[in-house]
Amino acid sequence: MLTNSVSFDDVIDRNPPVIEAGGLALHLARSQDDVETLQRLRYRIFTDELQAVFPEAIDGRDVDRYDAWCRHYMVSDVQSGKVVGTYRVLVPENAAAMGGYYSESEFDIGPLNAWRPELVEVGRSCIHPEYRRGSVIMLLWTGLAQTMLEGGYRYMLGCASVSLRDNGATAAEVWRLAQTLMAKRQDIPQIQPLNRYPVERLGAALPARLPPLIKGYIKAGATICGEPAWDPDFNTADFPILMDIQRMDDRYRRHFGVV
Repeated sequence: MLTNSVSFDDVIDRNPPVIEAGGLALHLARSQDDVETLQRLRYRIFTDELQAVFPEAIDGRDVDRYDAWCRHYMVSDVQSGKVVGTYRVLVPENAAAMGGYYSESEFDIGPLNAWRPELVEVGRSCIHPEYRRGSVIMLLWTGLAQTMLEGGYRYMLGCASVSLRDNGATAAEVWRLAQTLMAKRQDIPQIQPLNRYPVERLGAALPARLPPLIKGYIKAGATICGEPAWDPDFNTADFPILMDIQRMDDRYRRHFGVV
């Protein structure tokens, strides 16, 4: 929902061209109707798959106060016009103007304070289940790369949510990976959750696969930078993800035009 505090012209500094690939098109939300379409997609998928509770939901839409300050990338099916994916991006200037990042509702990001002028936050990643073939997320990441390059930003922060409906088996697998990554990446500050999920309970030995989004982040060069927070509304363990684009995998740098 738009507020009087900011307009889309304030959030969107440029109008990048539509990018098409494999019958899909990436573009920015340019109107209130566009944003409401994305909010409905988010609500539908998060409630169906996570049984998420949205305290601020309006008319079947996932609405919060951050939406009005974000750039909203959307992917649509060229043939049908159906919107099948979205990602919202909060640039540091808007985060400062509105009083902080969404991540600060879950983590103390004080160790990253020196990076705030170059720190972009991403969130509400959402893809229709019939389109989870990799092409949608690559288009959304292309939009993120556009924002990073356009603003001269270096760091990307986000929360990767892992459902706890499997008794923590997937979260345990992610936590094992997180410990290995944090031990290797001493150059990345660790941040602390405000509502800590008890990782000592994540000892499940049940077989589990890494969520595709987290696997993709790590392949691209991101790392997990702290213990997970517990989000009771979504019943998820939320892992903080941080990317330094100067440490991005070379293949992804070439693909997204990062120099």
